[in-house]
Amino acid sequence: MDIKDALKANKLIVGTKRTVKALRKDELAQVFLASNCPEVLEEDVTHFSSFDSVPVEKLTITCDELGVLCKKPFLVSVVGILK
Repeated sequence: MDIKDALKANKLIVGTKRTVKALRKDELAQVFLASNCPEVLEEDVTHFSSFDSVPVEKLTITCDELGVLCKKPFLVSVVGILK
């Protein structure tokens, strides 16, 4: 499932805090990071995703482009797709 499909199906988690919280609860199938995501956030997400072997994909688009893709009026660095 890609980001657009997850958005239509209402299975997209937007934001670092919500994504990490969902990773801790083992609710995510996949995580996407913007290309210019800060290293600290990337390390946190990678760390928590390793517990349940959730794949993390670094996108080629930036935070502002990811925000537009998710139909949000702000920058988005991390998104997750619910199981």
